[in-house]
Formats: sequence, structure tokens, C-alpha cells
Amino acid sequence: MENWTEVTIWTSAAGIDAVTGMLMDLGIDGFVIEDAQDFADFLQDTELYWDYVDEDLAKQKSSAETNVKIYIEDSPAGAELLAQVHAGLRALRDRDAEHAFGRCAAELASIRQEDWENNWKQYFKPFCVGKTFLIKPSWETVDEPQDGRRILEIDPSSSFGTGTHNTTQLCICELESLVRGGERLLDMGCGSGILSVAAHMLGAADITAVDIDANAARIAAENAEKNGFALRTFVGDVIGDRALSEQIGGAYDIIAANIVADVIMGMREILRDKLKRDGTLIVSGILETRADEVQQSLLEAGFVLGRRTQSGDWVAMTLRRG
Repeated sequence: MENWTEVTIWTSAAGIDAVTGMLMDLGIDGFVIEDAQDFADFLQDTELYWDYVDEDLAKQKSSAETNVKIYIEDSPAGAELLAQVHAGLRALRDRDAEHAFGRCAAELASIRQEDWENNWKQYFKPFCVGKTFLIKPSWETVDEPQDGRRILEIDPSSSFGTGTHNTTQLCICELESLVRGGERLLDMGCGSGILSVAAHMLGAADITAVDIDANAARIAAENAEKNGFALRTFVGDVIGDRALSEQIGGAYDIIAANIVADVIMGMREILRDKLKRDGTLIVSGILETRADEVQQSLLEAGFVLGRRTQSGDWVAMTLRRG
């Protein structure tokens, strides 16, 4: 059984985008973000389901610190990658004159594979999102909701997308407004596939999911199957792989891209070309401090802004292809 190094990078809400951008530049696109404010909001918003929330979890509220967790294989290649992460953090500290990014320090722990695949489960309890969904993992049991909500079952494993993060919730709420039935939808950067599953439950008929991480695409397909439909998935970097981009096709009614600011701006032409005329783009994963920059970039690419919403420090936008 392989061992892994769990790397916890201590930062701040304002530093999340910088840290995750640095990690993605190193080819690390699988990470878990624990935002202290999101954590406090989660405990407050799930008050209705306190029977499901562990008391030890609640006690952590006062001591939580924003961090980004990654897992690096315990091998020579992993050691080299870890050295690059440390160098990247030093570079962030050097350019952060106002100390807005927090500590930008890494803490290491050795962890067995079976442990890192399961240690996050204690934090994932049933909770409501938007007007439609009660989100739960497969290992939790809940009574049938009395308010008409639909149970969306998701097992993210090591992929991003439990639904607790502000960015995911913003996207789900936009899908509730946009999906009327029969739409073709592209989930760009699908992670666990939670947005694909939500879109299917709302009535989207033809859904394609893409992720740079093969593990994420596999998990997304498995979650789709658990929720009763087949999800077409692709793996790769759409920005650098023209053949992959052509395989994905176009003329989508809706594209959801819950990624990060720099990647959204980097693929703006691709996103526009894959939307049908008058189609709608949902983007999120954008910190408030980068929102104006992202918005302007998308407007320059020919999009028309429809709505801009915010939850905590995170922003989502819906835009129409002009």
C-alpha cells in the first residue's frame, strides 16, 4: 500500500487563488480548500441538521484557519514536486508585501492511502443547497425531505465538489434558474461531477463533463451512475489540446466552469466557441478581488453579463454569448 504526504498550506481567503494558481502551474489540480469563513458559514447554515454534525467538528469553529490541502506521493518524484511547492510558497511570500496571503507555510504529515481517501468523511454531513437540493454522501441516511427537496447523493472521494463550498453552491443556484428541461450542458472542470448531477436532476438532457484529472472524471462518472444517468466524460487540458477540444464538440446551451480566475480567462475563447448563440456561461471559483478582472476579460471576449452574485468572498457570474 502506497504512502502519501499530506501537505497543508496555511493561507487566507485572499490567498486561496494565488496558492491554487501556483499549484496548478506545477500540475497539481487536485486540492481541498478549507476556508475558515466558509467553515463558520457551513455550521451556521446547517443548524437544521445539527443531529448530523459531530460536536468535535463544531468545536473547531473558533480555531479554524484557511488552508489548502494536497497529497503528494511518497517517492523521489514526489519529493521533487514537494521542493517545487516550497519554492512556489517562498515566491508568494516574497511578492506579498501586505501579507494578504496569510502565512503561506506548509505543514507535512505522512498518511496511508486508505486514510487520506476516508479522513474527510467526518466533515461531510447532509445539508441543503438552493431551493431544490438536500445533498448527502452515500454513507449517511436521511428521512425523505418534507419540504419537497430532492436528495442529491454525491461521493467526491479525492475530487473537489461536496457542495459545501460557496462557489459550488453559487453554481447550483444558477442552474436552478437556468435549466428548464432538455438542455445540452458542458461541465468544464467537473471535479466530483456535482454540477452535472444537479443539472440532470433539474432536467438537462445531454451532459458532458471535462476535467484535467483522470481520477476526477472517473469519480464524476461514478456519481452520475449512482444518480441514474450516464455522463460522457473527457480528460485533458482543453486549452492546450485542440484534438480534445474538438472531441468535446460545441453548441451547448449552458456551460458551467467552476474553476479559478486565471483558468477561466485563459479559456475564454474556447468557452465562447462552445456555446450556442444566446447560450449561457456560468463561471465561479472567483475571489471578489479578481472578479472585475475576470468580468472585463469575458466581456472583451464577446460575452454579455447577465448576473453577478456573491457568497462570502466568492463570486459567480452568468453571461450570454453575444
